[in-house]
Amino acid sequence: MRTDIFARLDREPEPPKIEIPRMSRTRLALFGGTSAFYLAIVVAVLVSSWLVTLDWKVMLFRPYQQWPELHATLDYFVVLGQRGPTAVMVAAWLGWRSWRQHTLRPLLALGAALLLLNVTVGAVKLGLGRLGPHYATQIGSAEMFAGGDIFPSGHTANAVVTWGILAYLATTPRARRYLSALSAVVALGVGLTTVYLGTHWLSDVLLGWAAGLLILLGLPWCEPLIARAEGLIFSVREQLRARRRQAPSLPVAAGGPRPAIYPQRPVGADDEPVREPVPAAGGVGRPATARTTLTQPRPHAVVRSERTPVTPAGSRRPPRSRPVTGG
Repeated sequence: MRTDIFARLDREPEPPKIEIPRMSRTRLALFGGTSAFYLAIVVAVLVSSWLVTLDWKVMLFRPYQQWPELHATLDYFVVLGQRGPTAVMVAAWLGWRSWRQHTLRPLLALGAALLLLNVTVGAVKLGLGRLGPHYATQIGSAEMFAGGDIFPSGHTANAVVTWGILAYLATTPRARRYLSALSAVVALGVGLTTVYLGTHWLSDVLLGWAAGLLILLGLPWCEPLIARAEGLIFSVREQLRARRRQAPSLPVAAGGPRPAIYPQRPVGADDEPVREPVPAAGGVGRPATARTTLTQPRPHAVVRSERTPVTPAGSRRPPRSRPVTGG
């Protein structure tokens, strides 16, 4: 038995029994509280409350000018909130887990979470149309319905979902605790980095955290659909494998002769059957020169024939005569 660390890279012989998260009372309470917080942020920005004033104070403070030495490092760190790079990294990890555990649930859960993220966050962004700090036109204004797409923060919501999905799919309580803490630190850091760089208002980040958390809390409602999609994919795979097993295993060269099929005819007492090749289904039979005919010879005469040789120039020589004798 292998005891080194590389033994864990082997595929498990049987799919493990994974406990799927369900919509418990605690999760429902968290979902309701996060939804109320989400609506409160939207209303506070729409009415230009103290939250908008705080947004302008942070923006005019210009953190990227106060601590310029952090700018280069945080430019790389904020990539952890971009959709493309994070989705590729997390999908690669979950793809290996899917292969190892004989299940498509990790990849399907990631796809469902990203789909919900695109629909919900994208719709609110386009619907509210808030401009970012670098494009603001009037000090103290909420900059709503001006054709922007900054509210809520997509970087922040994406960081919450893509890194939080690892904790959601964890198979042990210990791994779930560690991954939850790690994803929370990354999501908080990405949100605050966008405020430091001046690409988002502080209220954008608060709404992005709430939007991503709502998706993670609501994923158990998608589990029946994920299980149905996984069963459908596996059934299609089994059908394709069955068709491959039923396919003929003997290849035939392109343009080559096809096997001839001789029909079975009843043989009489005084004659023999005439055997002629019949072309196989979808193919071409053997050439006419290969046709074989068995007939009953005459009882009182023997007819001998001789092929007429052909000269290289194409002329035919006259056949030599031989006597024919009777029996």
